[in-house]
Amino acid sequence: MARNWKRIQPNSLRDALRLCKDHALAKHNYSVERIADLMGITADLLYKWLANGRMPASSIPAYEHICGINFVTRWLAASAGQLVIAAPTGRNASAEDMHALQEVLNAAAGKLLQFYNGKAEADAVLAAIQHGMEGLAWHKGNVEKHLQPEFEFTGE
Repeated sequence: MARNWKRIQPNSLRDALRLCKDHALAKHNYSVERIADLMGITADLLYKWLANGRMPASSIPAYEHICGINFVTRWLAASAGQLVIAAPTGRNASAEDMHALQEVLNAAAGKLLQFYNGKAEADAVLAAIQHGMEGLAWHKGNVEKHLQPEFEFTGE
């Protein structure tokens, strides 16, 4: 079964680094050696960073860009009590957008109920709550941005 990468919330820096690597393999078929080559470093060095969870901050943007996902940035923000949301564009939300929001909010409420009944781990509950708050924050920003929409460039 394929992973739903949008729902995953890393629980440590090392977990975030490894999830980025797993995403690169699953979505782009990039091995650790290929990622290291694209970053201009040795595979041994990247393996070391993945093993000990200590990647220099200046290497994080390149690593996430190559891997195609920002788990490290999201974990760093969440560990500081911040939310990370995609920049809202001010477009009208579709029915699918609203269903997706309702789904993540219901999942968060469900995880909370399970937690208080002793049937869920705190890390899973915190991840569900974080995902729900990020969804709401995106819609808040989108509604604010809707009042002042930006020009849509077609690239022609």
